[in-house]
Amino acid sequence: MSVSASAPLPDWAHEMVAAYSSDAANQFILYGNVGDRMLVSRDGQTVLDDISGFLRAALVGNFDVVFSYDLGNGLRVEKGGGHLADWPAFKDAGSILPRAPKAAVEMLTHYFRYLSNLQGLGATDGRTLQVACIIRGAHLITPAMPGGLNYDLNAMAMLIRDWSVEAVFTRIPLATFLLTDAIHDLHPILANNSRAASFKITLPEPETITRYLASLGDHEVLADFAGQTDHLGTQLAGLSLGAIDGLVKLTAYKKQRLTPESLSKLKKSLVEKECGGLIDFIDSPRTLDDLHGQDAVKAWLRQDIALWRKGETAALPMGYLLCGPVGTGKTYLVECLAGEAGVPVVKLNNFRDKWQGTTEGNLEKIFRLLAALGKCFVFIDEADQALGKRDSGSSDAGLSGRIYSMFAQEMSNSANRGKLLWILASSRPDLIEVDLKRPGRVDVKIPIFPTATPEEGFHLIRALCRRRGVELPEDRFADLRALIPDLLTPGAAEALSVRVFRALKTGNTTDAGAVLATVLADYQPPVAREVMDFQIGLAAREATDLEFVPEKFRHFADARA
Repeated sequence: MSVSASAPLPDWAHEMVAAYSSDAANQFILYGNVGDRMLVSRDGQTVLDDISGFLRAALVGNFDVVFSYDLGNGLRVEKGGGHLADWPAFKDAGSILPRAPKAAVEMLTHYFRYLSNLQGLGATDGRTLQVACIIRGAHLITPAMPGGLNYDLNAMAMLIRDWSVEAVFTRIPLATFLLTDAIHDLHPILANNSRAASFKITLPEPETITRYLASLGDHEVLADFAGQTDHLGTQLAGLSLGAIDGLVKLTAYKKQRLTPESLSKLKKSLVEKECGGLIDFIDSPRTLDDLHGQDAVKAWLRQDIALWRKGETAALPMGYLLCGPVGTGKTYLVECLAGEAGVPVVKLNNFRDKWQGTTEGNLEKIFRLLAALGKCFVFIDEADQALGKRDSGSSDAGLSGRIYSMFAQEMSNSANRGKLLWILASSRPDLIEVDLKRPGRVDVKIPIFPTATPEEGFHLIRALCRRRGVELPEDRFADLRALIPDLLTPGAAEALSVRVFRALKTGNTTDAGAVLATVLADYQPPVAREVMDFQIGLAAREATDLEFVPEKFRHFADARA
């Protein structure tokens, strides 16, 4: 195996060559972004090819025989068909290549043994054929089985593993590549093979995207970015090369051009599409000025945003925990933070799946995207449910524990400080594993409370009414003071403002104060007082800074000792 000198190659390709050339490994598991296109140099030009084509052109181009296998096409000879034709067993079988997985794996094993035997008998004239085999969709051929009782799958997995461990195979120049979307989807006999080298294929770096854009020359689609390919490469980080290629071709077909204004929207829609609904981008016109009250919290967040913009990453937290009773506006705070910071906010959707290994594969896909995006907030709502448990028992076959482990590893990666900032939101922070909310994963815990005084409640309702074009005079507070509910949440206040707006539109009065008095007279708190007090207490005790806790709720925080 050797590296083509005609084009820069990713680091993992060089590491693979080093592992093979040093006899440290001859089997390679490639997982992650294996469905993407890759840059390949052909005839002096830079073109896109799939990863199989990349391996054939850049790494095993000097091999004598190259096989490929996938469920759709069966076993194929990509190079060296004449050498295979010299194999007596192939002639006896009618020179037919099998399609079924078991038959294909057995035939490859038989052929590799044949070459090894030739070398052992000294029948190769001092030269042994170099052979490579690329198995696409390896997780579909030897998938992870929950019970491990499928003997045919186990047998195939063992044969493939033997290619990397048995002396009969390792003494010949043999390289095998297993391509899989997620390593968790691959049969454990292969995924846990200590003699195989695993490489995570990430989304393309900005430098790779820039090289692709440069290969397009003076493309009319990119006219608005002339001389700015480096900047454009950074802007497109988080997309696969295949998606970028498709975007360029579709835009050209429509006789349009990419513009700075259209690029952000197009990129977000493509990323969401590639992730299959696993994430959403939160677009928000709001800023922290739209957040009612919470002055100490807003001051802290603005300091962090200023540090982020200055590049003072060592002073930034790894993550925030937003905790407070239901309806207090945790998601709204994230929207305001998104607009204030001006960086992407990625919200994780439901990534859990009923199929074995799919949940872990979904998380791997999400983490690949986050690594490629650059600076972004990562928002996980209902974190007490989403992040899993260290010890989930046997109720879900250990899935919750595996989810916990994956998040724990990703959230504590110090290389992400100043790049990814995690935001967890929960009304039950006590149900989040302690290890996941410790410093180093979540450094700042921000409690969010309902209103503490009638004045706060009135001004909250007044602000929400104003958004609907309803002006509630300041001097009406004295008349309404006795009616203002205690511990009013933004969610409950929103519902009250809607009722006021509706009554003004359907009734015969324009007196917003009188309408609000009528609405408040019939008000029923949406959350029982004992539940509200319990969740306020949880939020107060989690706070990293007592300055975040209003005086009225300080007694809850005092009880945390």
